[in-house]
Amino acid sequence: MSSRRRFIQQSVAASTGVFYIAKTSWAKSPGDSINVAVIGFNGRGGSHISGYKGLKKEGVNVAALCDVDQKVLDRGLSGLDKDKIKAKGYTDLRKLLENKDIDAVSIATPNHWHSLASIWAMQAGKDVYVEKPVSHNVWEGRQMVKWARKLGKIVQTGTQARSSREGIFAAVKWVQEGNLGAIKLSRGLCYKRRASIGKAEGEQAIPDTIDYDLWCGPAPKTGLTRKKLHYDWHWTWNYGNGDLGNQGIHQMDIARWFLGEMQLSPIVWSVGGRLGYEDDGETANTQIVYHGYEKAPLIFEVRGLPASKDSKDMDKFKGAGVGVIVECEKGYVVVPSYGSAIAYDPAGKVIKEWKGADDHFKNFINACRSRRIDDLHADILEGHLSSALCHTGNISYRLGQQQNPDEILEKIKGERFAAESFERMKEHLAKNDVDIAKGKLTLGPVLKFDPVAEQFIDNDAANAHVKPKYREPFVVPEAV
Repeated sequence: MSSRRRFIQQSVAASTGVFYIAKTSWAKSPGDSINVAVIGFNGRGGSHISGYKGLKKEGVNVAALCDVDQKVLDRGLSGLDKDKIKAKGYTDLRKLLENKDIDAVSIATPNHWHSLASIWAMQAGKDVYVEKPVSHNVWEGRQMVKWARKLGKIVQTGTQARSSREGIFAAVKWVQEGNLGAIKLSRGLCYKRRASIGKAEGEQAIPDTIDYDLWCGPAPKTGLTRKKLHYDWHWTWNYGNGDLGNQGIHQMDIARWFLGEMQLSPIVWSVGGRLGYEDDGETANTQIVYHGYEKAPLIFEVRGLPASKDSKDMDKFKGAGVGVIVECEKGYVVVPSYGSAIAYDPAGKVIKEWKGADDHFKNFINACRSRRIDDLHADILEGHLSSALCHTGNISYRLGQQQNPDEILEKIKGERFAAESFERMKEHLAKNDVDIAKGKLTLGPVLKFDPVAEQFIDNDAANAHVKPKYREPFVVPEAV
């Protein structure tokens, strides 16, 4: 059966839940080359190209590029040509996946394409490296895990801090061995400047170099109502997940890593807003998410505004801005970067330091050769869980209502760490001249979640966000 015919059968079956699964497992010896295709590279995907180019001596070839924007594709191919790398170009990933010479794909598309592109690639016999968040919603992330296991595929999540083996991994192990006593709180921070994206006047024209139907893919195909199609999709719900699921997913993953939790939290709620400006963005730029794990809570804080109205700097908390702080009985650990960690005693004196990071792309390639999931530093299951923690936090936020700060504090005061985080949020907003007494903060409901079924308990409104409706023919397959 031809590749094209097989792919058409799989695509048609997507709407019926019945799939033709080709026997496509492959294994290459260390001396064989691995042909990689990068899908989506107007942003983070550029680092994918550079990463695989750097593995040429490891037998890795950048064999193809794919982007729905012809202008971006031409620029990428031209760059490879200057390096004397002859790669094939595609604007439609379905055409790319028909290419039997491609062994693995590396996906850096907008979030709403991550899961479907990954599953289609697995069905076509490819291993997958997929950027964070691996999913746009909870349900499709679990589907990725199921397909990877069914087809025996190697699927790496783009949370590169997981490859900090001598740094963060060593700190995680040290904490979990009880060297600071029990963990009381794992706190993730995403204090990263995000300016206004502006307000568009009416529907904007789509550049003629872009297949917009394909760009929208599984998401609703609506008119462009923001000034920029590229990147600013992060701040709209149809395509992105806000900074919680953009930058914050890295730190959410590290925070969960320290806790050792391998399920989603049974309790989640959120408070925040899009504050300091009015623009076409929908997601929160200031947010607290509370995950009520039984052993210790995980709290995540997002701040997109600067330290103060007249400052260009961002806030820091215990030495971290974009990082993680793990509070323990006998001290705390700060993870201020992607490759280091520092342990302190209760008085703030340094006890121990760790540094070191491996190549995350090389780790993926090594696992493609060994065919061992355990060789991956960031297997798709890890990616699903950490991505889904961002999604459930955002679901609470989206179901919330605006309330005044006193009402919010009264409702959360029973959670000491959450109340403390909220007080610091209030101070931060005041320094940016944001008057939250006018009711601009949204408090989401406390949602109960079944970590086994990965469904909210007795809440249809919340579950409607767990698994959305897809746009034909770009449907994430249900039957596995």
